Amino acid sequence: MNMWQDSLVNLGSKMFGTGAETERIESNFAFVKTLVSALKEPNSFYFDFEALDVVSILQAPNRSFRIISWNLPLQDGSYLYYGTLQHKSGTIKLTPLLDKTFEIKSPGEDIVSNKNWYGAQYYDIKPLDKNRYILLGWKGHHRDYMKKVIDILNIAPDGDVSFGAKVFSDDPQITRKIFSFTREAAMYLKYNAKEARIEFDHIVPADPSLKDNYKYYGPDLTHDAYRMKDGKLVFEENIVIENSSLKDDGRYIDPVKPNKKHKSGL
Repeated sequence: MNMWQDSLVNLGSKMFGTGAETERIESNFAFVKTLVSALKEPNSFYFDFEALDVVSILQAPNRSFRIISWNLPLQDGSYLYYGTLQHKSGTIKLTPLLDKTFEIKSPGEDIVSNKNWYGAQYYDIKPLDKNRYILLGWKGHHRDYMKKVIDILNIAPDGDVSFGAKVFSDDPQITRKIFSFTREAAMYLKYNAKEARIEFDHIVPADPSLKDNYKYYGPDLTHDAYRMKDGKLVFEENIVIENSSLKDDGRYIDPVKPNKKHKSGL
């Protein structure tokens, strides 16, 4: 596994290096194949890939699976997303996540499968109920603005995987909460264990006339939250949060900025 990890680290440096875009894309394809081979090794589920800092690896709260995700920034300001679920079972089982962001007609309302995934790089996972999990994700999206998302991962008893669910009390029609905001801003979106709720900045346009022009959206210094209750996310408006909770509000930033100390998308 250490040999596989060394190969992945080498390919990862090429994916996010200074080479031409075609070279970085080719390195990413090689990265995908190498990662799949590594995850097919016996007991690979227990290897944590500590040195591999270009991907996010999240263990399920019950440790029945883990989700691996990453992004590849392109020169036009858009991003490609890649991921897989690795299930802990008697046999090796991977569920690939195929990003179809620009083919999804209603991203905020559609329930999608792993084959038409609304791609994101996830940085936190929390249980919602027996078979559903809350995912917090970063989503570089456009040259002028980016997104964060609260998505719902559903794993059926037969192993089928889907994303999205109508669990948001403030808007019963949506299946995932998507926040769009300028690339010049950082958005706070974090689970607060002490309060047992998901806290986030209230995102608004700089002026009402700029509605839906997301390059001019950003936090207005107020905060809202979702509290998990009976398989739902119950909305709480204008909450008060401790300043210390905001210390890493910009943790997920533009991965093409010069600071390379963090993971891609961090």
